[in-house]
Amino acid sequence: MKSEAQRAHVVRYWWAQAHASLASARRELEAGVPTFAINRLYYAAFYGVSAALLDRQKAFRKHTGVRAAFHREFMKTGLLDVEWGKFYDQLFEDRHEGDYIALMTFDSAYVEQQLTRCTQFLERLRPLIASLADGHSP
Repeated sequence: MKSEAQRAHVVRYWWAQAHASLASARRELEAGVPTFAINRLYYAAFYGVSAALLDRQKAFRKHTGVRAAFHREFMKTGLLDVEWGKFYDQLFEDRHEGDYIALMTFDSAYVEQQLTRCTQFLERLRPLIASLADGHSP
């Protein structure tokens, strides 16, 4: 297992990736590519959740493992409202459809709404990550 300092460093790395993906989603939406924006929104949430789970010394190799652990660690314990679990699940499904279904597209207004929600999602998740308490992250 990694040392506490190493793990905290990786948590902060994933958190920074979450914010970079959120910014990328905004750029993709502004460029008129809503499907790519959805992809980046999912990854913003995924990286944020990965940081939160790693902060609790939990890491997974598959997206489905991260998703299941997120629900177990945050929704079932009441740390986050169930609505955030549903939001994460919706991004997971949207990203899958956008990446793998030919000719799939998303309405820009929907993507804008999801971008706002993803920003809120990360804001709700941040206080639950002890490794970010030192203020060295976005």
